[in-house]
Amino acid sequence: MGKPTTGGFEKTSDWLDWYADPSRPTFKLPPGAVDSHCHVFGPGAQFPYAPERKYTPCDASKDQLFALRDHLGFTRNVIVQATCHGADNSALVDACRAANGRARGVGTVKRTVTDEELQRLHGAGVRGVRFNFVKRLVDFTPKDELQEIAARIAKLGWHVVIYFEAQDLPELWDFFTSIPTTVVVDHMGRPDVSRGVDSEEFALFLKFVREHENVMTKVTCPERLTKSGPRALNGEKNAYTDVVPFARKLVEEFPDRVLWGTDWPHPNLKSHMPDDGLLVDFIPHIAPTEELQRKLLVDNPTRLYWPELAGKTS
Repeated sequence: MGKPTTGGFEKTSDWLDWYADPSRPTFKLPPGAVDSHCHVFGPGAQFPYAPERKYTPCDASKDQLFALRDHLGFTRNVIVQATCHGADNSALVDACRAANGRARGVGTVKRTVTDEELQRLHGAGVRGVRFNFVKRLVDFTPKDELQEIAARIAKLGWHVVIYFEAQDLPELWDFFTSIPTTVVVDHMGRPDVSRGVDSEEFALFLKFVREHENVMTKVTCPERLTKSGPRALNGEKNAYTDVVPFARKLVEEFPDRVLWGTDWPHPNLKSHMPDDGLLVDFIPHIAPTEELQRKLLVDNPTRLYWPELAGKTS
């Protein structure tokens, strides 16, 4: 995969570079497995970062992403537009096109996007847009603008990905439930795992998913959510045990509405940078049977992003 580079941009001072020599997972992924949440950054010399960005990362190129895909044993990727690129989807589109059908994209668009541009994005493999409500990462976009975007992309059969923090769900509930598409929640809505799986906060998220059949969730990013670990480093095969009950609850209660991804190259992590091979070994702890693993890694993402391949495994 090579080493992280900066593309001529000065990285954010406390930025952690991605793990350059990941282990090979012990867990063997099922045929057709999809990494349903990952990113590309630049390279900055080719795809400059947005002037309004809140952080400047190291480069994480499409070639490095595809090398990781093959090393871990995934068949396909879903590449999510990084906030450091704003609404310029050029790096995302470039990666999707280079993947020759093995990648789909989730982009970022503004109200001013033209129908022609939406069609161009669709042709490149984009199948959704991301609405980010994490205040430390993006500036607030008016909800009426997001509603307008959601209505337009619904006509293309796209979905909306929402990223928010658990404490903000009550105030966002009415907006989220008005979105006229499939809604995919990033990272389980970022619960505070120190409060326990029976907390009121997580119960509200379960209620949200339970009452709205158009909602799916990614059971991703234990490395972001963990409070007590252990971390996916130094050969640890039982990492992030404090996050397992949350992800497993969702996988077992909503087996047809869960997705999993690496989140490579793990933007804005502050505590540590995980070994992606050990992250893959987290999967059987949250999806303990072959049937649950197949739904999580193959059936659900294929149905959402490659419906023409649904029922096939490669």
